[in-house]
Amino acid sequence: MRTVKAMSAAVTAALAAGAASVAAGRLASDAALKAPAGRPLPTEPRLTVHSTAAGQITLTRDLASLRPGTYGLAGDGSHAVVGPVLPDAPHLPDTVVRRLERVTHGLLHPRDKVWLTPNLYVGNPRTALGLHHRDIEVPGELGPLPAWYLPEVRATWVITVHGLGTTRELPLNVMGFLHHRHFPVLDVTYRGDPGAPRSPDGLNHLGRTEWRDLDAALRHAVEQGAERVVLYGWSVGATMALQTALHSDLRDRVSGLILDSPVLDWEATLRALAKARHTPGPLLPLAVRAAQGRTGLYSDRLAEIADPAGLTMPTLIFHGPGDEVAPWRFSRRLAERRPNLIALHTVPDAPHSAMWNADPKSYEEALRRFLTPLM
Repeated sequence: MRTVKAMSAAVTAALAAGAASVAAGRLASDAALKAPAGRPLPTEPRLTVHSTAAGQITLTRDLASLRPGTYGLAGDGSHAVVGPVLPDAPHLPDTVVRRLERVTHGLLHPRDKVWLTPNLYVGNPRTALGLHHRDIEVPGELGPLPAWYLPEVRATWVITVHGLGTTRELPLNVMGFLHHRHFPVLDVTYRGDPGAPRSPDGLNHLGRTEWRDLDAALRHAVEQGAERVVLYGWSVGATMALQTALHSDLRDRVSGLILDSPVLDWEATLRALAKARHTPGPLLPLAVRAAQGRTGLYSDRLAEIADPAGLTMPTLIFHGPGDEVAPWRFSRRLAERRPNLIALHTVPDAPHSAMWNADPKSYEEALRRFLTPLM
């Protein structure tokens, strides 16, 4: 009897431990599958505002607050733009002083918690940049997809699509550049975005299903007169651009790809985000398996996006080794395999989706050289 009871207790404990492991893996996978638009990814640390002065802001000293370049500074109810570090400004050893370019909205108070974001602008093309645009809806398979359309004279359109942790405001960083070169621009949303239809399971599929919304935008552009289209994506948006270039019935209209911080290995990205949430190492494989079971994300189904054999159009990749979310080595490998077709513009010291922020001048010069033959 004692043996039977002991065995029963052991089985019960094992089942309980297994159920707890499954639940932990599911929770860990949420770091990628439920990443909310416009909120910081787990890899982005919260910083404390220590003080502000004319044209200056003092923040917690951190690798993030020491990044070169220009960034948005977001808080709960506030947004500002900060420029380079001011090393000669007086500060304590545990703080950093950066140039405060402007406060877009809200107020910054000492002890406020904030985070750096690649989104320099908030609002829409008119309110943020003074550019004329139309609010339109792209017919998607799940319902209407809100989009901004900036009309211009060229027959080559640029379709922009954001990625993890950002919104369609992210492409505003380069909207002026594209507009001044007379490209019509279509800045789109996709399932799960604010104002867009919800994914049926409420999860982010890291481009596996979302690419069909970008395909719908491509179809809309062609129906509206676009002769050629450049797909320009950040993060998972770059993954969507690759999927569209490989699978769309209109892929022959895609004349170029611009990929910023592309997610080329979904398992590596999921592990990175789960780890940033302090998931113990032994649970990371469970997070991967949980994501597979919840979304159908299997390596063989997305491996083709990291295989350049199917690409037929010029491709420009912006990426760097400072990206903790989407490992740079996969972009480097992709470019090395097709050097005649794929150009890699390496950006040091830039976090995920912020390659432009680290060095806008160099970034836009690379854009200019790439886009000029495609005009």
